[in-house]
Amino acid sequence: MKIRLIAVGGKMPAWVQEGYQEYAKRLPNDCRLELVELPLGPRGKNQGVAKAIEKEGQSMLAAMDSRNHCVALEVKGKPWSTEQLAEQLENWRMQGQDVDLIVGGPDGLSPECVAQAKQKWSLSPLTLPHPLVRILLAEQIYRAWTVMNNHPYHK
Repeated sequence: MKIRLIAVGGKMPAWVQEGYQEYAKRLPNDCRLELVELPLGPRGKNQGVAKAIEKEGQSMLAAMDSRNHCVALEVKGKPWSTEQLAEQLENWRMQGQDVDLIVGGPDGLSPECVAQAKQKWSLSPLTLPHPLVRILLAEQIYRAWTVMNNHPYHK
């Protein structure tokens, strides 16, 4: 199974790339984690937030694979414990589909992207910085994999 983290925003600091890679490289080939970075939509005097979200949404929809199980990272989504994430990971694996985890830009996901999601997952009711979300997702996916495989990391 391949899990693609499709995230808006690029040019992350080295510590973000290193943190993300630290956990992504620990995962075995049968549970690969791949990062797909998409550019931020332009924001400014002539470009409003709605236009930026629309542009980001178009890029995200183009990057998504309609054959994959899509999960939107949303504040209004369902929170999962690590054990529940491990169950989700096992369910996704049993479905035989790859997974697209979609993370919007600073103003969230476009409605079209949210509509494509089969599940909505909330990492926290807190507002998290997007660079940290990448590391947190990679670590939690790795942790969930260790739970599924009785690896001592989670203990």
